Amino acid sequence: MQAVVAHSFGGPDVLELTEIDRPEAGPGSVLVRVKAAGVNPVDWHVVAGHMNAFLKVGLPLVPGFDVAGVVEAVGQDVTEFSTGDEVFGYVRTDEVQYGTYAEFVVAPVHTLARRPTSLDWQQSAGLPLVGLTALQALVKAGTGAGETVLVHAAAGGVGSAAVQIAVARGARVIGTASERNHEFLRSLGAEPVTYGDGLAERVRALAPEGIDVAVDCVGGDAVAVSQELLKDHTRVVSIVDMVAAKRGGHHIFTQPVSSDLDELAALADAGKLSIHVDQALPLAKAAEAFVRSQAGRVRGKIVLDVA
Repeated sequence: MQAVVAHSFGGPDVLELTEIDRPEAGPGSVLVRVKAAGVNPVDWHVVAGHMNAFLKVGLPLVPGFDVAGVVEAVGQDVTEFSTGDEVFGYVRTDEVQYGTYAEFVVAPVHTLARRPTSLDWQQSAGLPLVGLTALQALVKAGTGAGETVLVHAAAGGVGSAAVQIAVARGARVIGTASERNHEFLRSLGAEPVTYGDGLAERVRALAPEGIDVAVDCVGGDAVAVSQELLKDHTRVVSIVDMVAAKRGGHHIFTQPVSSDLDELAALADAGKLSIHVDQALPLAKAAEAFVRSQAGRVRGKIVLDVA
């Protein structure tokens, strides 16, 4: 099969499209014929070697965690899925080596769910990691109906998912973004504010009584600024700031949970959650996808078209 492979840690230039052996599904897993693979910042961090302190990463490395595709074969004792099922998932295993930037990937059943029928293959592939991250962050903060939620970097992949999930839970959402993305945030149900100096004052103008929850998707001083605005300073969850807990907030490391994927699919099929695909590129242009992701100006998601 064809796959994007890194034989050493490094930048986008270490990626090459090559032929490797097609894997086989073992017990508790299925073989997925990949239709599309989502591109996330964590992918190029893994290839660069930045995640070696947190994940067991093997070389040669096929990057990628997000997948949408069709079950090609099932492993021993697998009853959750059958050949031909259309699935999506966040395929993170104990050892990161054979990921989703390939024509086939072996996925443990707990990392998958049946894909939302209302989304196309590209959108389905763009949903798992950002959707799980957003959902798990909002749950961690105890987000409920009638609350005011501040989402930092709300036009990005995780941020735009968090906006929609919070709105679906009955919350009011204020989202930070550059002015070019304000109309996009309004279309998702958020009230946009421009990020940068003076952010706290701009949020206070919209919510003089303060905010109930903050989701940090950008890092920097976002946790500190959020705590100036929060009624309860502990209800800030960062997906970036690993020392947020030392400041009284929370940091989360996204987990592959099939029931959470089911919830995301249900929200999508109910018309409450969509994924904006900023750009779809062929598998051979994975390096270009990394360069675009590293630039940090992606609205929604970049996706690789595999089939």
